[in-house]
Amino acid sequence: MKKIHVQYDCGAEQSAIVCCGGVLSGQLAEMKWLKESGALIFTDSNVHAIYGADLKKYLPDLPVHIMPAGEKHKNEETLFSLLTAMAEAGLRRDSVLIAFGGGVVGDVGGLAASLYMRGIRCIQVPTTLLAQVDSSVGGKTAIDFHGIKNLVGAFHLPTAVYVDPTFLYTLPPREIVCGLGEIVKHAALNGELFDALSARENLTDPGFLADIVPENIAFKAKIVQSDPFDRGVRACLNLGHTTAHAVELGGDLSHGACVLIGIRAELRLAKRLTACDAGYLDELDRLAKRALGTEPIPDFGDVAKRALSDKKNTASGLVTMVVPVSRGKYGTVSLSVGEYATMLGEIREELC
Repeated sequence: MKKIHVQYDCGAEQSAIVCCGGVLSGQLAEMKWLKESGALIFTDSNVHAIYGADLKKYLPDLPVHIMPAGEKHKNEETLFSLLTAMAEAGLRRDSVLIAFGGGVVGDVGGLAASLYMRGIRCIQVPTTLLAQVDSSVGGKTAIDFHGIKNLVGAFHLPTAVYVDPTFLYTLPPREIVCGLGEIVKHAALNGELFDALSARENLTDPGFLADIVPENIAFKAKIVQSDPFDRGVRACLNLGHTTAHAVELGGDLSHGACVLIGIRAELRLAKRLTACDAGYLDELDRLAKRALGTEPIPDFGDVAKRALSDKKNTASGLVTMVVPVSRGKYGTVSLSVGEYATMLGEIREELC
């Protein structure tokens, strides 16, 4: 991985993103002030099984709170369990929560840090590809609530994000596909990333992924800095996500796999409903299909109904989507639930 240091401002908040190796033994182990200020490590059962011994070796004096692994635990029970652990550890206003794990850990940990004593510092150490290129960057934190993705959350920029390429080598194939979903989304919005991915035969090689992570981080950080509270251009990062979130809530596919399915479905909507570059969208579809690999296309039965609850919708009764239209460009389309359901039914046949 190329060593990079990205510093960006979002109003009164600042965040530093560092890509380098040896984060546990180097950057974090050298922060002697963590014990003095008070810190708690938050992780999940899968990550702790792999890195628990390293945490004990390099950060021996810090308490660790472990959540059950999985998106289904990204809920209020896990959030309040973490807040309880933070209180029992005696964290103060100058203390730090270290979120060490994938996107779920980062989302729940970031939200807990935003709530505890009305906001304490959070250091994100993303261990999955998705978390490294997407969810750890930008300060969006949330839990799923009442069957809706990320319904309860807050903007809370991490003080620092430490991205270590060695973590990618322990990921199972499912997690690689999960991260590729967000990488392909970035490529749909950035021509240079699109070219880099399109020219690569093996998209799952950890060495290649380690090299492309910094470009993805820099791309997202630039968008976040221009629109920190998601009221304008940052909406482009929702490309493919309306359908993706609705698909994800109905089954067991990873978030990134659902994003790839969402991109493939919504670019077909763009073909039908916008003045788009059809040739480019065909190329993007082939890229997303390669990244998805053998992951199945699920039934779209209730997807339209679930999509109506998506927080990106602004008009009553309409489903709004951010769709790719040409190289590095995007647009929006809005459909009634009935229109969306009908088109999705036809599109699924094409995807299968």
